[in-house]
Amino acid sequence: MSNTKLALFGGKPVRDPGKPWPSWPVYGAEECDAVREVATSGKWWFGERIKRFEAEYATFHDAKHCITCASGTSAIEIAMRCLGVGVGDEVIVPPYTFIATASAVIWAGGTPVFADVDESWNLDPDAVEAAITPQTKAIMPVHFGGRVVDMDRLNDIAARHGLHVFEDACHSWGSKWKGKGTGALGIGGAFSFQFSKNITAAEGGAILSDDDALAEACRSTANCGRNITPGADWYGHVRVGTNSRITEFQAAILSAQLARLEAQTLLRERNAAILDQGLGAIEGLTPQPGDPRISRRAYHLYCLRIDAAAFGCSRERFCEAAKAEGLEIGPGYGLPLYEQPVFKALGDRYTSCRCPVTEDLCYRSGMWIFHSALLGTEDDMHDIVAIAKKIKEHAAELGQ
Repeated sequence: MSNTKLALFGGKPVRDPGKPWPSWPVYGAEECDAVREVATSGKWWFGERIKRFEAEYATFHDAKHCITCASGTSAIEIAMRCLGVGVGDEVIVPPYTFIATASAVIWAGGTPVFADVDESWNLDPDAVEAAITPQTKAIMPVHFGGRVVDMDRLNDIAARHGLHVFEDACHSWGSKWKGKGTGALGIGGAFSFQFSKNITAAEGGAILSDDDALAEACRSTANCGRNITPGADWYGHVRVGTNSRITEFQAAILSAQLARLEAQTLLRERNAAILDQGLGAIEGLTPQPGDPRISRRAYHLYCLRIDAAAFGCSRERFCEAAKAEGLEIGPGYGLPLYEQPVFKALGDRYTSCRCPVTEDLCYRSGMWIFHSALLGTEDDMHDIVAIAKKIKEHAAELGQ
């Protein structure tokens, strides 16, 4: 056992405070030049830059259509309405996700039904099948942290029951399942470009799809319900829509960001492999597992579970000690979505809901490392492993 004290108790931290982690967002002359070009062109609104980015992003994800939106949240809301989700319809979603996954269903008039996640941190296909009722309209998996859901099983379940699979892909820019990008693995998928995301313009979103009818409906709905047929009257509106357009400035930034995304994704994958090997060898720590069918993985988060009994201290004490040693790692979501006040106020459907794996992730075991840390060096990854090993050696001092 090391005689070095934990930094929390006055010892020297593993990572020198003067050694910074990679910052976010990453940007350079490309973003600055692109914004300047838009500004000086005088063409700031809904033009060629948006068309260019949509084409680039669809190609990057192996999809036929890309429709940009104001946010990932609005992308899901628009898609739910265009898939015909309404009053009386149910959409199966995980409770371990950002609230927009479920709230977008309510905005469309439907009812989110929570099915538990499994050891992958993603929707458990068995729980999904058990949750299907005659009112079920769609399944909305979340590729949590960038780890792709078992899309083979979900698509098979959906086909047998006549359901749509729409992906909340807001963590999975660049992830691929058996060689095809997320977002069009079902009927469509939504992405976010909010500030924390792996590709960002501060805000923004997109819908991808290979389905012509869904893409047309989403494009029209996001543009005030306009008739988007070439040559149609600009003030001709064929459906109830909303204004979810992005600007040429955002599109210009996103094109610059996209040019870096593949290299960044591959770097995160390499660094995550180092963490998987090092952290996975420590008793009581379990990295989010992979799947051989995932041919590229985005890593919006590096996800890790702690078994307090096996490791020797609680998650909260681990995170506290890690921060003192120089690593920012946190517990992530503190509540399953059905425990959020907004859902508890909606009645018995949610107050009686129980999803044991999600509750364990929220209350006891789940931990996240932000994606920018994975843009560091191999030495940075070895620092993370060394911090975990040091805490393990001194876990008994931390208590439960």
